[in-house]
Parts: sequence; C-alpha cells; structure tokens
Amino acid sequence: MGDAEAAAAGERAVGTRRPALSPRTYRYLDRATKLVGVGLVAAGLNAGGDTLTGLTLGVVGALLALTTVFLRSDP
Repeated sequence: MGDAEAAAAGERAVGTRRPALSPRTYRYLDRATKLVGVGLVAAGLNAGGDTLTGLTLGVVGALLALTTVFLRSDP
C-alpha cells in the first residue's frame, strides 16, 4: 500500500496504523469509555473543579472519553 493509499484509508503515511476492532466491539468500547469519562468529569466537578483532585478527574475523564478516536472499526 503506497503513501497516498494509506492516507486515503485513514492511516498515517509514515506507516503507523491505528488498532482495528470489529464494529460490535468498537461500539461497546466507545459507549463504555464515554460513559466512564463523563462519570469522571462529573466526579471532578463534584469534588470541586478548582481543586487538584477535581481537575485531575476532569482531565482523565475527558481523555478517557476520547480514546476511541484513535481506534478504527473494520467493516
């Protein structure tokens, strides 16, 4: 696969590939990470958004909720 084809397929042209999951596994993982991420953000706000604990929980929750952005689903 050439660089142009790799870029068109959603892969980086430098040869690194994102992990691929089945559509069903991707869907469940996507939902789970988003729910847990939102829960962590809510816990951070409850702990106080201006405290170190609250800020840490919020950042970790946001990062967890976005983890599936770096995965791809094989059709």
